[in-house]
Amino acid sequence: MQMNRWQTMRAALFLGLKGTAHRMTLGARVMLIDGDKVLLIRHTYVPGWQFPGGGVDPGETIEAAARRELLEESGYRASGPLELFGIYHNKIATNRDHVALYVGRQFEQQFEFRPNREIAEAAWFDKAALPEKITPATSQRIDEVFDHAPRRDVWGY
Repeated sequence: MQMNRWQTMRAALFLGLKGTAHRMTLGARVMLIDGDKVLLIRHTYVPGWQFPGGGVDPGETIEAAARRELLEESGYRASGPLELFGIYHNKIATNRDHVALYVGRQFEQQFEFRPNREIAEAAWFDKAALPEKITPATSQRIDEVFDHAPRRDVWGY
């Protein structure tokens, strides 16, 4: 059943007010996998190695945001399906953030990554030789995907 104009306007107003009141944020990250290797990035403004990703923009689907952020932050484009692995509550900076983690195994390099103001490095790491300064959330997700460790519903620590 399709909503009429009045119902559409009323729903938009309600959801807009609800979103403003709750101030929820939503992010998407991608664990790109090549055999036993994962692609990680290191930001210039927060410590640690982590998966490419970022916020979902208004009017954008979560998967579209994941694909966009992957390309922007690493130079890789997901050429096949992205599997939604889980949605996590991210309590690190606020109690109002959620992160959707996608896993991708089909990709192609669109351009060679060059450090910029946002991303200092992008590199592939074997799951058995992860970098020393990997974030706890990233390490936990790698264990969940590769080793089938029990899934946690909280993103970090």
